[in-house]
Amino acid sequence: MGKPGNQVPVSKNFKKNVEYLTKELRVEENFDVIHHKLVHGGRRMAMFFIDGFANDLSMIETLKSLNDLEIEDLKKNPIDTLTQSIIPHQEVETTEDLEEVIGQVLAGQTALIIENCNTAVMVDTREYPIRSPEEPDLERVVRGPRDGFVETIVFNAALMRRHVRDRSLVMEYLQIGKRSKKDIALAYIDSIADKELVDRIKKELEYIDVDGLPMGEKTLEEYIFGKRLSPYPLVRYTERGDTSSIHLMEGHVLILVDGSPSVMICPTTFWHHLQHAEEYRQAPAVGMFLRWIRFISVLIALFILPMWYLLATNPHLGGEHLAFLGPDDPGTIPLYVQFLLAEIGVDILRMAAIHTPNALATALGLVAAILIGEIAVEVGLFTNEVILYIAAAVIGNYATPSYELSLANRIFRLVFLTFAAAFGVVGFIIAVTIWLLALIKTKTLNVPYMWPLLPFNPRAFFLTLVRSPLPFNDKRPSILNTKDNTRQPPKRRIL
Repeated sequence: MGKPGNQVPVSKNFKKNVEYLTKELRVEENFDVIHHKLVHGGRRMAMFFIDGFANDLSMIETLKSLNDLEIEDLKKNPIDTLTQSIIPHQEVETTEDLEEVIGQVLAGQTALIIENCNTAVMVDTREYPIRSPEEPDLERVVRGPRDGFVETIVFNAALMRRHVRDRSLVMEYLQIGKRSKKDIALAYIDSIADKELVDRIKKELEYIDVDGLPMGEKTLEEYIFGKRLSPYPLVRYTERGDTSSIHLMEGHVLILVDGSPSVMICPTTFWHHLQHAEEYRQAPAVGMFLRWIRFISVLIALFILPMWYLLATNPHLGGEHLAFLGPDDPGTIPLYVQFLLAEIGVDILRMAAIHTPNALATALGLVAAILIGEIAVEVGLFTNEVILYIAAAVIGNYATPSYELSLANRIFRLVFLTFAAAFGVVGFIIAVTIWLLALIKTKTLNVPYMWPLLPFNPRAFFLTLVRSPLPFNDKRPSILNTKDNTRQPPKRRIL
């Protein structure tokens, strides 16, 4: 007998094949692994499948067709007869490797072993359990489609193809994980995407040698981009089909992971995490306004706390015009400690809200408002200004389109605040400088993280700041080195 991972040829010895599959699939120990014994056309057959993955209608139709077999039907080329004439199914394959049979059965296919044949027939009768497509919670829009990705890779690929009907759209299939055999799909438009970029990502994926992917696409991200201390995301996650299709047509490469409703977009820059589908569902002027509001919210989330702290503890910095900033009575607890306690309290509330059942969410909100908004101020734990600016920073975080970017900004907000409290204005400037240098130095798949600001590309940076009408945006991002950098001919511009 062979070991998992090695090729084990399908033998003409029917009993030997059945014993191997029965042992390796643990049929006697698993209630959901089915071994169905059949006799059709004068030959013994064995059917192996996972109960929860089998589509009832496909199985019934397959068994009906087998039941009509005559002895003469299988005398010559039984495999060809079964796959080309008998089994009424669109997706039928053959294999001569029992290890591949095991892998495909565990992935949901049905295996048919035929007596005196050294080839197994694989029938795709699978039907994965799925939930209905719903609008993603993190990417809601006022106008636009409400369908989002689900946990099944086949349906997610279909949703992409619904938006992009390009014959050169490639969904390349891989399996990662020696034990989990996780299904992965690499999606790109072959006539647009840079071949070197595709090959590099594929090589990184094929190089992964691990038992499984416990956290799905997040585990893949860590393997692709390696060890790094920066909390900033190097890939963008989306659960929307329209967002995915836009990036495909720009020349990005997408990674789909079975079991996850999120799709990874590679490569991305800092500015990609500040985009939102809502900007393109409104008029260009409105979209630009919304984009600038998001930029301002990110700046507020990062800098409002340390800058207010500096002005409150150093009144001379703001002059007479900003003399009103800062509490009249800072209280017995230092302002820095108040901010630190408030930040920890907000994170505790956020975690509690995630784990709180919907029926109790209102009660949690009331308790949080009373404890933090009123009682904490009355007992002197916080000043009113601390509550105000913490609330502004938190709202700025929640207005950030990318959840991963908002978490990274929260960490650096605390870093800026700590340096400002420890070393004053000089410490704040040093912290911000180190932050900027770290972002400038960062690269994602050889793409500078701060492009098009650094290195500076005037046209691309203008389109980053301004939501221009789409007919004017006729070029793809130059940083992606696409095969075809033109979205549309210039003559289609609206003058």
